[in-house]
Amino acid sequence: MSIQVVFLWSDILLWLLCFAALVFGLRSMRVIHLARGWAKLARNPVATGTATVLAAFLLVGLLDSLHYREALPSVPDAEENAEIRYGVEVISVLDYLLHPLRTQHEKTYSAPFATRLYAMESVESPTGIARIYPRLAHGGAHLDDESDKMADILTRLMTGIFLALILSAVLFIVFRHTLRTKYPGFAWQGMLAALCGIALIFLPLFFLTDGYHALGTDKVGQDVLYQALKSVRTALIIGLVTTLVMLPIAVLLGIAAGYFRGWIDDIIQYIYTVLNSIPGVLLIAAAVLMMQVVIDTHPEWFSTAAERADLRLLALCLILGVTTWTSLARLLRGETLKLRELEYIEAARAFGVPSGRIIIRHILPNLMHIVIIALVMDFSALVLAEAVLSYVGIGVDPATTSFGTMINNARMELSREPAVWWSLAAAFSFMFVLVLAANLFADAVRDAFDPRFEHTGGTIKG
Repeated sequence: MSIQVVFLWSDILLWLLCFAALVFGLRSMRVIHLARGWAKLARNPVATGTATVLAAFLLVGLLDSLHYREALPSVPDAEENAEIRYGVEVISVLDYLLHPLRTQHEKTYSAPFATRLYAMESVESPTGIARIYPRLAHGGAHLDDESDKMADILTRLMTGIFLALILSAVLFIVFRHTLRTKYPGFAWQGMLAALCGIALIFLPLFFLTDGYHALGTDKVGQDVLYQALKSVRTALIIGLVTTLVMLPIAVLLGIAAGYFRGWIDDIIQYIYTVLNSIPGVLLIAAAVLMMQVVIDTHPEWFSTAAERADLRLLALCLILGVTTWTSLARLLRGETLKLRELEYIEAARAFGVPSGRIIIRHILPNLMHIVIIALVMDFSALVLAEAVLSYVGIGVDPATTSFGTMINNARMELSREPAVWWSLAAAFSFMFVLVLAANLFADAVRDAFDPRFEHTGGTIKG
């Protein structure tokens, strides 16, 4: 099968950010105080466990960030050297791995593990027109007798749990005899617990989704589990790419305001005071609507719908980055004001060392713990911000699957009788796990890198 690789800007930025984070992590191991923070983080079971959960989400997002287009079927009478034409649908590696979930659509709503539609239809019968719940085209289609559904579900569930327990036992033996001996201080128990939990959830789901819609289907019959997994990439891009926009602005202006003081400090303080005085939702809404007008008036910029949705996603990241840098800049300004008064920095200025060299060699390295803590803690806030913005209709493109669009689509479904609850429950569950893991990891990072915190008790030193 011939394919054409598609490079979306969000894909490139996400991979570059992951590579940059890896390089930064390796280089920071050479800095003594940062290396101590990483070592303390590795000894924290909560940190290793939540980092494993976040790594699983990141793996899903990276698989969904490798896109391609499949070649269209060749015309029977076409020449051998005819030009290959590709379809307009942009597919990711995750779509390929989840091919059954992506392609097995139903007519409309169906509940989790259901064998029939959630809505009644009129059909002809020997006695006239009857109202029934028709069988699903794919969910439970392998069952000849619907009364065997519970036994079939239990068999698949127990098979998945049994394999997950075997995998957990193997991982326990491997971790105990390798990580415990080679890295005695490493908190491998947290990583093992996270991996076992992931296995106990997704191995049973693997067997259940082979014959059922484990989390049901939405209004157009699309699998809800597939939508939830596709939403992970959007959440990661919002949380990570926004950082790429916000970080340089916050670091540059925050350090400049604190180091140079005077009129430079006054101007920068005036800028972020004005930005903070404007309601964030109104500012973001105005910027998103203006960007949408630009996109709508230039359809020739995009060859596929995915490129159009990708531009709006990146525009949202840009807007969020421009409007959320103020808090980090204020923190860096305050810390820089304190650092510039230290003896060795005053000595460097007295010897005529240029300000740029002082900032790069002395100020910035002593601010990196604040930058790391702020970025990790802001990630969950940005994920929640996307959900809120998409809920009110000013978030990502409707063609982009995200937790916010899932919640927005589920809003009207809750008013049905009976209510369609599974779309909202799936989006909430995935987003809850992602945000909870990010928050717990952020707390561990704060305890490890913030010199004011003691690891035991989480109290601030006097």
